[in-house]
Amino acid sequence: MIEIIVNVTLLAFMAITAIAMVRMTNLFAIIMLFGIFSLLSAGMFVIMNAPDVAFTEAAVGAGISSVLMLATLALIKGNKEKTPSGHRPWLPLAVVTVTGGALVYGTLDMPGFGNPDAPQHSHVAPYYIEKSKVDTGVPNVVTAVLASYRGFDTMGEVVVIFTAGVAVLLLIGGRRKQDNKNKRDEGKNDAT
Repeated sequence: MIEIIVNVTLLAFMAITAIAMVRMTNLFAIIMLFGIFSLLSAGMFVIMNAPDVAFTEAAVGAGISSVLMLATLALIKGNKEKTPSGHRPWLPLAVVTVTGGALVYGTLDMPGFGNPDAPQHSHVAPYYIEKSKVDTGVPNVVTAVLASYRGFDTMGEVVVIFTAGVAVLLLIGGRRKQDNKNKRDEGKNDAT
């Protein structure tokens, strides 16, 4: 009973935070709410017995992403675009609604959460539990799945994250070089 109350409370806070993010116009407040949403998601993952995913969500979602978004906000502070007043984003709302409906429809035939008769519990999990140490030599089943059975997939995820990090650093570095060049040019013009 307590677990249900905690789940509903976390889900309610997540919904309230998401609605607040959509309604706000202050980018700093939106970034802070994004971090709160990530921490609430991490809490939900802990309740669902996925601490490894919770750590990743807390570190990447609330930590690194928030820092990168705040750094980006600091870089573009003086570069504000004016949006037309009265602009109603009906097309994006329609796309999100259709996508959300398709995702909900796709989950209708899924087995119940924690159902011991689900295929992954009766076919896949026993194999990994019994054979992972023999197949991989790694005593931890989760590590064996991520590092060996899904090695190429995990390597692909790491490559994507590395590429995104390099792209962000190049964007930040390129902006600083441009700003420094503009300041030097302004200093030369002032001297003449």
